[in-house]
Amino acid sequence: MTQPLLEVRNLRTYLQAGARQVKAVDDISFSIPKGETFCLVGESGSGKSVSALSVIRLLPEGVATHPTGEILFNKQDLLKLADSGIRAVRGSQIAMIFQEPMTSLNPVLSIGEQITEALLYAHNPDISDSEAEQRTIKVLEQVQIAHASRRFHDYPHQLSGGQRQRVMIAMALACEPQLLIADEPTTALDVTVQAEILRLMRQIQEDTGMSMLFITHDFGVVAQMAQWVGVMQQGQLVESGSCASVLHQPQHVYTQQLLAALPENLTKPKLQAAIELESTATPLLSIRDLKVWFPINKGLFRRTVDYVRAVDEVSLDIFPGQIVALVGESGCGKTTLGRAVLQLEPPTSGSIRFRGQELIGLSARTLRPLRQKMQIAFQDPQSSLNPRLLIETTLTEPMKVHGIGDSHEHRIELASQLLESVQLTRDFLWRYAHEFSGGQRQRIGLARALAVNPEFIVCDEITSALDVSVQAEILQLLLSLRQQRQLTLLFITHNIGVVEYLSDQTVVMYQGKIVEQGDTAQVCQQPQHPYTQKLLAAVPRLKTIR
Repeated sequence: MTQPLLEVRNLRTYLQAGARQVKAVDDISFSIPKGETFCLVGESGSGKSVSALSVIRLLPEGVATHPTGEILFNKQDLLKLADSGIRAVRGSQIAMIFQEPMTSLNPVLSIGEQITEALLYAHNPDISDSEAEQRTIKVLEQVQIAHASRRFHDYPHQLSGGQRQRVMIAMALACEPQLLIADEPTTALDVTVQAEILRLMRQIQEDTGMSMLFITHDFGVVAQMAQWVGVMQQGQLVESGSCASVLHQPQHVYTQQLLAALPENLTKPKLQAAIELESTATPLLSIRDLKVWFPINKGLFRRTVDYVRAVDEVSLDIFPGQIVALVGESGCGKTTLGRAVLQLEPPTSGSIRFRGQELIGLSARTLRPLRQKMQIAFQDPQSSLNPRLLIETTLTEPMKVHGIGDSHEHRIELASQLLESVQLTRDFLWRYAHEFSGGQRQRIGLARALAVNPEFIVCDEITSALDVSVQAEILQLLLSLRQQRQLTLLFITHNIGVVEYLSDQTVVMYQGKIVEQGDTAQVCQQPQHPYTQKLLAAVPRLKTIR
């Protein structure tokens, strides 16, 4: 290593939660050389973000304490600085990019005002307003915001997710910091936008020579960004070293487990002959020329002037026992298509047939028995599970509606068996949704979908918010359930690694249309459409060590 810009020694950060003390960071040490990137990786709750907030001293003083440790920045201990001293360091010497820009940017100020504010108050209070505006426009151009002088006056809600993240980067870079802390800056972004943001950050680092503390849980991103890596578990740094050595020769058991849980490293079980597709098979679900258009109404009389073509002339066959992955970027129409199939979103035109029966135009009463055969598992189980209901009620209520079970006691027994089928215990029946982890809630969401013995399930981004080890458990569970229950799945995702591991067929959507479909191996290894090629090229892989 060259001379370190930042050196963290034996840092402990304890958080006070009522009468309980949480050891969020427990005796960690690492250093970041000038001009290089150190990645902190680990699962949710491992202490990554608390470590970063400790460096810049953004944790509330009444809650957080540091019993031991030093944070040496340019050989100066930041923990010993007075409030005025740390304010002089923040922004001008150490800047931070937060995970969710929509909650970090002020919605009532234009993006230009927010960046100039940082320049005037944190960096150089002596420069004039016009100079600050020109510098802001320059830094917006530096992060490749098109028409920067015009965008200066835009508000955060007028920008896309990728543009908002670029604005956050611009705000951090405006003061020309020596160290940039990036806390999961690409987690919520599509894979192509993520690739652009990562490329931009590497280019700016090369141009300015700044150092980076990069926090992520994506090992593909680590491979692209880091020279040095630290792995955190339960507040401790269990392994650290060069990127190549940690990713390809991990020493600690936890690091080995994390890498083994990546979809590309999982072993996919072979299918039984009973669910392998035969050439004479009849589709379980057949979609023809499906359109879901949303009107754009303007003027005093709210006349329809145009349409948002969310799903536009889509045709697709899904056969019994198949797992079909539906991939594409945000806004391409994936979720709208999944909801339209289940008649949760009324189609504009086209045909949807389930076991040969047309679904479009059916009354609610006629649809009810068909809904038993077609279910959905939502992206966020926290918001889709009723917080006021016990899990017992959540699972038995759909059974009662569809006449499953002879009595309430029988339905409770069926619900207990459901929980065991998704690898949870029976005592979970008597708890509420908020008492579970994200992975446990997702299993309960799957159990609810399975409660009425469906043949077909739409899985809408059900692993997108999960840690890599929990994601691996859910994927293996889905394959097991598919085998046991002869399930057919439409799996909506933007994670290509998950697609390659889980699905038999892959369908690629772009701007409401299907641009490519076929066997997963063929689509992922020999893509034909330029958009599919672009999508796959943007996926961060472990093989790409910086």
